[in-house]
Amino acid sequence: MEKFTLEILFQIIGIGSASGLFLNNNSLYVIGDNSGYLYEYNMQNQQLNQHALIDNPTLNIAKNLKPDFESLTHHNDTLYVFGSGSTENRNKMIEFDLKNKTVLQKNNLVDLYAVMQNFGSIKPEDFNLEGAIFDGENWYLFNRGNGISNKNTIFTIHAKNLGEEFALVATNYKLPKIKGIRSSFTDAILVEDKIYFLSTVEDTKSTYDDGEILGSFIGRIDLKTMKIDFTQKITSTNKFEGLTFYKKENNKIEFLLCEDNDTEVLETKIFKLSLSVK
Repeated sequence: MEKFTLEILFQIIGIGSASGLFLNNNSLYVIGDNSGYLYEYNMQNQQLNQHALIDNPTLNIAKNLKPDFESLTHHNDTLYVFGSGSTENRNKMIEFDLKNKTVLQKNNLVDLYAVMQNFGSIKPEDFNLEGAIFDGENWYLFNRGNGISNKNTIFTIHAKNLGEEFALVATNYKLPKIKGIRSSFTDAILVEDKIYFLSTVEDTKSTYDDGEILGSFIGRIDLKTMKIDFTQKITSTNKFEGLTFYKKENNKIEFLLCEDNDTEVLETKIFKLSLSVK
């Protein structure tokens, strides 16, 4: 990797605190960490639709009550939306049918999250999942190490369904720093045999309280070795929390990104990140 460009592609009115993205044809699916909806934005006709993920959803749920949907991933025609697990209210995983645009199932992952915390030696107050990948055989769940212990951990769960028996591996990472503060995972996707991830730096020691934003990185992990082979700082001002594949051609790969602005303003900027690949 050498060069990159970052630009604002468009803005969506009606979505706040965007925390996850998935592009499917012309439809951009977006979650917000303070919302009870899955948003579907048609990039061609610029139309925004809402799909309820929880009972009695609202656009801005109080911080102490919100389900904190921070990550999403898909396989075949199902989208999986994960709560962060950082409080008792945040243990939901919603399965959403992309064809019929309906919720298939609502799952409570409190037991799985407890096993992950114990296995990864992560205290409950330092547990904060913000990225998810499912390849049909393995789940990769990314703990954001913005707590006191700085535990940036990828949990690899070998199971077709999270409710069945599984094998579990936890891999810890030391991510790059800004001003002496280590960045922490905020999202990840799988492209061919590489994991591309976002990490961001906030001046906080809490998985609950926000802090001053110091910047974000893009990075890459080889799926076979699970080792980082590249990181690049892409901003000093944005807290990017959502990442989806856009297109790849010649020696260039492009992603769409969203940022969490930590406000109740219902506006979301969608960025395009272009990277040169060797």
